[in-house]
Amino acid sequence: MAIEHFDVVVMGAGLSGIGAGYHLQTECPDRSYVILEARDAIGGTWDLFRYPGVRSDSDMFTLGYRFRPWTGAKALADGESIRDYIRETARAFGIDRHIRYGHRVRGIGWSSADARWTVEVDTPDGPRTITCGFFLGCSGYYDYVRGYTPDFEGAAAFEGRIVHPQFWPEDLDVAGKRVVVIGSGATAVTLVPALAGGGAYVTMLQRSPSYVVAMPAEDGFARRMRSWLPGRLAQRVIRVRSIVVQIAFYRLARWRPAATRTRIAAMAQARLGPGYDVGTHFTPRYDPWDQRMCLVPGGDLFDAIRTGAATVVTDRIARFTPHGLVLESGGELPADIVVTATGLEILVLGGVMVKVDGEAVDLASRYSYKGLMFSDVPNLALVFGYTNASWTLRADLASEYVCRLLNVMRRRGMRQATPHIGTTPMSPLPFVDFSSGYIARAAGKLPKQGDRRPWRMRQNYVADWIGLRFGRVDRDLVISNPSPIRQKELLGSGNRDAS
Repeated sequence: MAIEHFDVVVMGAGLSGIGAGYHLQTECPDRSYVILEARDAIGGTWDLFRYPGVRSDSDMFTLGYRFRPWTGAKALADGESIRDYIRETARAFGIDRHIRYGHRVRGIGWSSADARWTVEVDTPDGPRTITCGFFLGCSGYYDYVRGYTPDFEGAAAFEGRIVHPQFWPEDLDVAGKRVVVIGSGATAVTLVPALAGGGAYVTMLQRSPSYVVAMPAEDGFARRMRSWLPGRLAQRVIRVRSIVVQIAFYRLARWRPAATRTRIAAMAQARLGPGYDVGTHFTPRYDPWDQRMCLVPGGDLFDAIRTGAATVVTDRIARFTPHGLVLESGGELPADIVVTATGLEILVLGGVMVKVDGEAVDLASRYSYKGLMFSDVPNLALVFGYTNASWTLRADLASEYVCRLLNVMRRRGMRQATPHIGTTPMSPLPFVDFSSGYIARAAGKLPKQGDRRPWRMRQNYVADWIGLRFGRVDRDLVISNPSPIRQKELLGSGNRDAS
């Protein structure tokens, strides 16, 4: 079979991949592209996760695309609605015609002599090779095949069912069952009210609490704008307002952490009643936004607790027993079903093996350039969204930057763009400044940040909007078209615009 060549290969057909397809065909209409999706369906995260109540943990006015605004009534939408939105977007712009399902990228190898990637792909018809000029990873940051579950003592002896939310069984009936949900993050606070609504007796068992904030199920401001303003203008106003609110809340929380902690606790107390122990169950030891906030639409988690449909226990697990869990405090929780909402496994670039001119590349040893590319790795970008705001906000900017770069390369007649630090020393910083367990566990898998721009990934949409859309494209970037020997000379000299 002949080897196909594309200007751009996009890996992943989720939110990021469909957004990348739109930007490529809109801003680089003379470039060919293909989207390789390992699974058999569009949607990424929103097709994979099927646990009860699955929903967004960011408002849909910013999680939705700027080029196709979210028009639904819900501010936090359910997984099925988001999946439908992604599919409809792909169909509306013809992006779905560029998707190849069941195509799992196994490895990519860059040739400086040819200025192209060779992409090794497993397909339903067997292994296949594709080449491309630029490789854009839009596969998210976690492992779709494995979720994280701690090694609990005695788990093998448990006679009930242990379920990870990432792989929710279709046949699982929770009605009348005693369900213990282990965890306190976004997945846990989503599952608890949904399972309680399904007739389960639910306990949320957390080692330590998270910040949980209730928000209206429907956004009154959005409803008013849609009734007062023309459609397009209304959507723009709603989106800008949502961005401003996100940024303001984050900045205030980081500036006044103690006051923010007190305010969040007071809001939880008001929802749960004066006698509830908010200090134990809903007041974390860390400052607001050291980890991601948990949003609950309409306060559904608080409602389930207040009405007695669910309870929260803050303790550590000593061991499993055949019929439940023994806690370090000496208490015991009976259970028919245990749900391990204990987190994700980080997987950079989908675990794809990367080589440059025959040499294996460990991306964890590289510096991240603009939060997108990797030091001394040509024509490769990875979309990584915000930790303090909606994923799509940064994904859109990332794809736009890649398109800007491709157009600059085309105008200059160049084929390679390689981030290069140069001779000025740079101190390494963690790629993500977050204390969440899944980030801490993956510290050795993630690339590094530098201590200066453009090697610093800013968690700031306004700064990125200016920098990625309008800032200099090629700062610390070697844009070239050399032979392999000449390429090494250029990297050594830090020349940014050689021919």
